[in-house]
Amino acid sequence: MNQYAAMSTAPTKPIICDLRSDTVTRPDAAMRKAMADAEVGDDVFGDDPTVNRLEATLAERLGKDAGLFLASGTQSNFVGLLAHCARGEEIITGRPYHIHKYEAKGASVLGGIAFEPLDPAPDGALEAGAIAAAVKEDDPHMPMTRLLGLENTHNGIAIPLTRLGEAVQAGRDAGLAVHLDGARYFNAIAALNCPEQALADMFDSVSICLSKGLGAPIGSVLLGPADLVARARRWRKMLGGGMRQAGVLAAAGLHALDHNTARLTEDHARAATLADALRPFCDVQQATNMIFFTPPGGVTEALPQHMATHGVQLTGSTGTTRLVLHKDVTDEALQAAITGFRSFFGG
Repeated sequence: MNQYAAMSTAPTKPIICDLRSDTVTRPDAAMRKAMADAEVGDDVFGDDPTVNRLEATLAERLGKDAGLFLASGTQSNFVGLLAHCARGEEIITGRPYHIHKYEAKGASVLGGIAFEPLDPAPDGALEAGAIAAAVKEDDPHMPMTRLLGLENTHNGIAIPLTRLGEAVQAGRDAGLAVHLDGARYFNAIAALNCPEQALADMFDSVSICLSKGLGAPIGSVLLGPADLVARARRWRKMLGGGMRQAGVLAAAGLHALDHNTARLTEDHARAATLADALRPFCDVQQATNMIFFTPPGGVTEALPQHMATHGVQLTGSTGTTRLVLHKDVTDEALQAAITGFRSFFGG
């Protein structure tokens, strides 16, 4: 039996609040119409006008030469790393960063690229001194350090531009190119309250995910110099990522960029409200649209089972778990989550 409440035997309700991730959003009617009405061509031939418009639009907004539409953030990061690094070269990055921890080490397994992982500071940033110390000498016993890979946000934390700038400068001083995994780029922009280009200007290449907080069903865009994007395009084809009439997917991304960036502050506000409701019962950390919480004794399987009876879906994590707010979590859904947590913890 859970120390806070007996496991409920009530039937599970239809899910009205899915807090597993911001990848679970579904296209609304306006986005579906944009997809249905999309003008399409063959993107491998370069003649899908909607894909071309998505790539050009995001490149212009973030001040980059070119963009490349890909199926996923993992694929976008991967072809970006391949475009930067040759086999036997090395990337310095954060040990818990997505490109190192959650992309199956594809850059190493398939690309022959080594990782030098560093532990980030509590604010998610890599320290300049640690970056400088990790750069290898020109010695045949060691890989050639070629790239610094950063991310923003990290576990929901919007890393300040000044802190990122220190890390980027350390990389530049060592002659490294710098890549940003900006999976939740616009969450960072909203939290930092800075111009969209201010973050992208610091990096040679940036990967932007459209299917997380922005609500598109699929897709990421890699942005950077024209020559790097051309190399990435070749890698995309080699990896089987060349899509044909992809304009139906790119149209969702364009709609998301037009309608779903300014509203991200709503997700951040709801996350703060939910975090406040949990604090009497748990250790809680909240930043942008994410909450990490650990009840005394940890999360057990009783919690997601109990929350399901309130129509709330959680991951099956044990110990500490993550909640992610997104555009499909309405005020009604948020209240269902708060009610469910309070009833579980006995509040």
